[in-house]
Amino acid sequence: MPTLTLLRHGKSIWNKEKRFTGWTDVVLSKHGVLEAERAGQLLNAQGLQFDLCFTSCLNRATETLRIVLDAMDQADVPIQRSWRLNERHYGALQGLDWWEATRKYGAKQLLIWQRHFDSPPPPLDITDTRFPGHDPLYSKISPTELPRSESLKDTLARLLPFWHETIVPELQQQKRILIVAHNNSLRSLLKHVDNISDKDIQKIAIRTAAPIVYELDDQMRPCSRLHLQSQSKIKEWAQGKLADWLNRSS
Repeated sequence: MPTLTLLRHGKSIWNKEKRFTGWTDVVLSKHGVLEAERAGQLLNAQGLQFDLCFTSCLNRATETLRIVLDAMDQADVPIQRSWRLNERHYGALQGLDWWEATRKYGAKQLLIWQRHFDSPPPPLDITDTRFPGHDPLYSKISPTELPRSESLKDTLARLLPFWHETIVPELQQQKRILIVAHNNSLRSLLKHVDNISDKDIQKIAIRTAAPIVYELDDQMRPCSRLHLQSQSKIKEWAQGKLADWLNRSS
């Protein structure tokens, strides 16, 4: 039976600042590094082994994956990166913190853009430096494929070709897969795998560094689902580790 493990990256420096991050390539915070280490230990404690890993092109996900595999002594597992696993693109919101965005657009409208399945924020102009077409990382991708803004529906549509054409064939070979990605790319994948309604997906958020392990049948439908740890316990552990780290550094 194939296994699929989903993991959101550890907290980034912009998570801490409550900024709309999207495709902005920020790094993990110190807390996020510790969260990633803890996630690796949780997965290792379950005796999980991976044959193949997938992640996005964004540093906070790729670094989380590296830390997890190191913690599991599985650093040699093959890794495939794809822009299709990137976070949802937040368009004109990208880079703003919650208060800046609230002053500009209003809290009610922000919540609609954040939670509704098919409500994208205002799109970027292609001349805007935040448009991915200006980033050399995406130079081999047609600008017409790159987002200027995305709803969760758009994120799912962008991700599904990669799921069906690349990930599913590996799962059909009974491979044990780990995907390290982002809140909204993983929410969209959960919606597909678990057949969650457009309305119900609004209530679901993916916690940082809290692994979800699926066993799947031949049709890629879940036979079992395991949440390895509650966020509160991960947070308590990471805070304790961070305190130890700071004490050693002082």
